[in-house]
Amino acid sequence: MRARLAVHLVRRSFGTMLGLALVAMIIALALLGPFIVPYPDDVLGAVNLTNKLQPPSAAHWFGTDEVGNDILTRVIIGARLSLLVGIAIPLAAALIGVPLGILAGTAGGGLREAIMRLTDLFLSVPGLVLAIALVAALGPGIGNAMIALILVWWPGYVRIAESKALAIREEPFIEAARAAGASQVRILWRHVLPNSLSPLIVKMSMDIGQAILAIASLGFLGLGAKPPTPEWGAMISIARGYLPDWWWYAICPGALIYASVLGFNLLGDGLRDILDPRSNRG
Repeated sequence: MRARLAVHLVRRSFGTMLGLALVAMIIALALLGPFIVPYPDDVLGAVNLTNKLQPPSAAHWFGTDEVGNDILTRVIIGARLSLLVGIAIPLAAALIGVPLGILAGTAGGGLREAIMRLTDLFLSVPGLVLAIALVAALGPGIGNAMIALILVWWPGYVRIAESKALAIREEPFIEAARAAGASQVRILWRHVLPNSLSPLIVKMSMDIGQAILAIASLGFLGLGAKPPTPEWGAMISIARGYLPDWWWYAICPGALIYASVLGFNLLGDGLRDILDPRSNRG
């Protein structure tokens, strides 16, 4: 019955269907990219200056870059890196933030105060500014950029998990579990966490798109992936020096970033309607 309701809500929402299609496209590019790209050697930093900055054509659908590499090839291969990073950052942040939030919400007292004040400390600084500062301290690179963004992202999961734990901890089934002699760990794992998943899943789905945008922003600033790694933000950073004459160089990776962020945001909205029907405004 729940599955039928989910399918019905997805089908009747154009936004959710569009988001699902965009996300499916990004996932397909990430999975199939190495097998469908027309010029696989261009991913490794091959140089072919005779073909540099060629406009879109039958041979190069998205044109070529400043060293003659096929932009379509590099954009498609870049989808795998962006998707992996986009999934890894919210997942790692949730693994840090959710246990802390649930612990704060159920334990209370001084422990809750300590966790929430630490969370407030991180939330008091704009996320991207903090990420830039952390990457500058750690050094440029995709690994350090991911670490910085994870450190920026976890407080949001603490807030959500803590609020849900506070709402759940006094429910009758929690009291019944305590009366039955269940340990605190068992109560957290078997009762509090499962009943807190809905808003966390919605947040994670939306955060994937935001993480893709954030890693592209760091790449644009020269703090992310290093050449010749095909990363969308780094490609736009180089391409801006060739605007407006060679416009296709920046538009193609920019369009994939836009499609990714839009797709995951729309999909997140659809998941919210499914997991929490009371929020459905349709």
